[in-house]
Amino acid sequence: MNLWAWLTDSFIEILVILVVFGPLQRWRPVEAVMDRSTIRTDMIYTLIHRLGLFRVALFFLLGPLLNDAFGQLRVAGLGTFHLDQLWPGVSDGALVSLLIYLVVFDFFAYWLHRGQHGIELWWRLHSLHHAQRQMSMWSDNRNHFLDDMLIDIMLVLLAQLIGVAPEQFIAIVALTQLSESLQHANVRLSFGRVGERLWVSPRFHRLHHSIHCSEQNYGVLLPWWDQLFGTANFQHKLEPTGVPDQIAQQRDYGRGLWSQQWQGLKRLLGRA
Repeated sequence: MNLWAWLTDSFIEILVILVVFGPLQRWRPVEAVMDRSTIRTDMIYTLIHRLGLFRVALFFLLGPLLNDAFGQLRVAGLGTFHLDQLWPGVSDGALVSLLIYLVVFDFFAYWLHRGQHGIELWWRLHSLHHAQRQMSMWSDNRNHFLDDMLIDIMLVLLAQLIGVAPEQFIAIVALTQLSESLQHANVRLSFGRVGERLWVSPRFHRLHHSIHCSEQNYGVLLPWWDQLFGTANFQHKLEPTGVPDQIAQQRDYGRGLWSQQWQGLKRLLGRA
């Protein structure tokens, strides 16, 4: 898939956010919008992330380097590894192959997310994402750039190591980003008793962003891992979002994009 195809996908994502998720927010908002400036900042993050091509650029940059490394392994008698080939008959089903990689990616992303919360230095960066008190469909990409870089590099390395084709990688990224935009939307939306346990909903993920429950509901797409590892919370409650020290210590997470990035660096160095 070429650059223009990826850009087309990115524009389609933004269109879906505006045309589908926007009306949902206006239909059943969780809370009234009191601070539009912070949402406008999140919109800038989204445009940078969705149109910046950072993750895809890493994929194609690291790909040749890893291919050279794997070429050396083949010379040594070790074949190229493709995870989907472990499933019988998968060569006849592109959809099955895509689903296998999607589940593996999500399992990996679940543990990366737990690392963002459990590793103190990493949390100093990731806490910017949780400091949004006014969540919206634009809030998914409100991250420190160093945090994004760490996640993207590890996901690209995983894709290369398990044999994900470029087209599959782009499809997985697009599906994940759209789902995460909906999860962060300011909308009262649950997927029902069964659906809540199959796919992460806005209600499920908002609990993760609540001031008192951020150590639960780590799932990125699938809540299966939270259920399996005991971190799931399916309570039907909608709480204020944010980081506890915003209230208890009046910690400053910054207003605009660059001030937020600067405050994140200061937290990382232990100076904020």
